[in-house]
Amino acid sequence: MIASRTRSRAESSGGLSRRDLLRAALVGAGGVALGGTLAGCATPDAAGSGRTGVMIWDLFSGGDGALMQEMVGVVASANPDIAVESTTLAWGPPYYTKLAMASSGGKPPEAAVMHMSRLAGYAPGGLLEPFDLDKLAELGVGQEHFAPAVWEKAQFDGQLYALPLDTHPYIVFNNPTIVQEAGLATADGKLDLDALAGADNFLAAGRTLAEVTGETGVGWGYQRDPAGCWRMFWGLYSQNGGGYELTPGRPAALDEEAAAEVFEFLQAMVDGTVAAKNQDGNAASARFMAERTGMMFAGEWDLPMFREALPDVGATPFPAIFDTPANYADSHAFVLPRQEQADPAAREATYQVLAGLLKEGLTWASAGHIPAYQPIVEEPAYQELTPQRDYAAAAEVAVFDPDAWFTGGGSDFQVRMADAMTDTLAGEAPPRTAVTRMLSEMDRFLALPDPA
Repeated sequence: MIASRTRSRAESSGGLSRRDLLRAALVGAGGVALGGTLAGCATPDAAGSGRTGVMIWDLFSGGDGALMQEMVGVVASANPDIAVESTTLAWGPPYYTKLAMASSGGKPPEAAVMHMSRLAGYAPGGLLEPFDLDKLAELGVGQEHFAPAVWEKAQFDGQLYALPLDTHPYIVFNNPTIVQEAGLATADGKLDLDALAGADNFLAAGRTLAEVTGETGVGWGYQRDPAGCWRMFWGLYSQNGGGYELTPGRPAALDEEAAAEVFEFLQAMVDGTVAAKNQDGNAASARFMAERTGMMFAGEWDLPMFREALPDVGATPFPAIFDTPANYADSHAFVLPRQEQADPAAREATYQVLAGLLKEGLTWASAGHIPAYQPIVEEPAYQELTPQRDYAAAAEVAVFDPDAWFTGGGSDFQVRMADAMTDTLAGEAPPRTAVTRMLSEMDRFLALPDPA
């Protein structure tokens, strides 16, 4: 197994430099700088009100955006001495570019939301500031309140650089009626994960489900969905004991045998019976909601959509297809962008607001996300949420993207990894071809200048 490596650097707290500008462009946009200028972020206008202003940037739209605004409203009402304002920006490379530019310029918001898979591209270069654990502890937030895998991912160089809001894993949704008819349910009507354990058992279960539906057993939309391809591969590769090495100046390294075994399994799965061939995400979701397939690989954020079509939809953590339990996941987390001149009062207020938002996790859980703050998961009210409670354990075996400045949610890295898999998933190339192409693309990224 290839060991992962994390490199640390002494960081400068100086102002905007040529290196800062390069970093903002590369980290935020995958090497493509965006045109236009970025105005400094203004905190909420609390002048004359006696209140301390706290601005938070987020990337939540739709239902998630509405829930975040609801949570912000509750926290603001509980803290009348703080003027809280949440600004939503379009997620993706533009969001991360703006955040990097604002941090480099020293005039960012007091806090921002970031996918933790992007942390390795920001913390090493001094774009973020670490959290003060003592201040968090005073507010009832500590290491003991988070799943170990999530807390570990939030670290860099021995310090906490991200405050996790949730864990959002790649899981398996299921149609309880079809699962029951296929004989794959437990006594309480849940999907029996033991019956899916092991590649052969999983494929056999898929064929049994297909007999019930008359079409396919499992839904997976991988065409034109780079993130879905990567989530599936990286989760299974981790289950198969695979490690990695992504060190600038050296060739990328994977456990090539373990990776090839993953692609052998995926080729067997997308055979037209277990799962449809050449299917995209929209088609896979439509088939699942129309009860033309019994299970569906998707992110837990799809729960509201699936539940609207299938009110009793079930969901579980990712099945143990290989030896080691692992569930691909990412996490929305709060970060503290670097301040040119930090305001102590604003920083104190920011900690208070962020701790308050974590404790509103039950609201956030209604959309399907697993609250990172574990006391919420342990509450009786959370344990009444179905199927959220049934896949909450996925956070305990969460596996995140490899640590490198170019990886993470919405990155060009995931696009190139998916492109490298295309021919193999279509059955037009052997498993080893996908592995070779992925390594080649990783080498291309490693050849780029690390802007940290």
